[in-house]
Amino acid sequence: MFVDRLKVMVKAGQGGNGCLSFRKGKHLPRGGPDGGDGGEGGNVFFESSSDVYNLNHLLYTPQLLAKKGGTGQKNKKQGKKGEDLLVKVPVGTLVMDELSSEMIHDFLSAKDKILVAKGGSGGRGNARFATSTKQAPRFAEKGKPGEEKWLILELRLIIDVGIIGLPNAGKSTLISKLTSASPRIADYRFTTRHPTLGVIELPDFRQLIVADIPALIKGSHEGAGLGNRFLRHLERAKIIIFLVDLSRNQLREDLETLQGELRSFNPTLLEKKCLIVGNKVELISNREHLQSFNRHLKGEGLDFLMVSALSKEGLPQLVEQLAKYSESA
Repeated sequence: MFVDRLKVMVKAGQGGNGCLSFRKGKHLPRGGPDGGDGGEGGNVFFESSSDVYNLNHLLYTPQLLAKKGGTGQKNKKQGKKGEDLLVKVPVGTLVMDELSSEMIHDFLSAKDKILVAKGGSGGRGNARFATSTKQAPRFAEKGKPGEEKWLILELRLIIDVGIIGLPNAGKSTLISKLTSASPRIADYRFTTRHPTLGVIELPDFRQLIVADIPALIKGSHEGAGLGNRFLRHLERAKIIIFLVDLSRNQLREDLETLQGELRSFNPTLLEKKCLIVGNKVELISNREHLQSFNRHLKGEGLDFLMVSALSKEGLPQLVEQLAKYSESA
């Protein structure tokens, strides 16, 4: 399971109640008020971590609660502050207010920490209310409630390269050959059920983070197949690979389907660096019919490479092209 969107309720701790107390002692027959203040309620913080990759760990804890502040004590002792709650989220998580849809924060790097719900203040003890005219106040304040709100958490992977294609185009095989990722590979549709991440090691010691996005079909933007909910992970990508199956005789139609689904989801995705990659070249004995497809792409200003993810033919050239793209993206 790969959870990348979740609604959670965060509630900071309530402040502790103030104490109602009077000094008592052998030599203090008329001891004054000495009730201390309640402790502050715990806060709720979110912090991004490179050790967390999705929102799965929050799926069964939709209520994120900080601790209540301690009650004030006699001798003007303040109650203990409530324990804060620190919630880890993956880098790339957007935090939005569920009611207003306002974006609260975008975690773009690790160890970024924000306060999402502030704990309530502690109630004042009766010692705080003593005056020259009211020397024995017989009341104390209750603690204030902590902030409570519903939030939407939405993960958008921070990647360099996103690979999209129709079912069985070979996306999983391609990423397994380019990186050390080990996605599920099978000869039936929709074997990839969630984005798979891998890293390409470039000769100049740079790294490219690559994601294999679950397959699209015509109508994905309307919910067909697996739908288009994973396309949000392309919004941070620098480069998009459109992977087409060369063994099919409808390359232009397949590419137009992919482009159409991206356009329906978010037209700005097509403004990114795009590379058209034809896979399964080992199944093509006569490549002359591919020349018209290549000419069509050049007319559109798109580069075209032919590879075999299975035999690794053309993969060095693909990595070289991605390295060039990444420098100018």
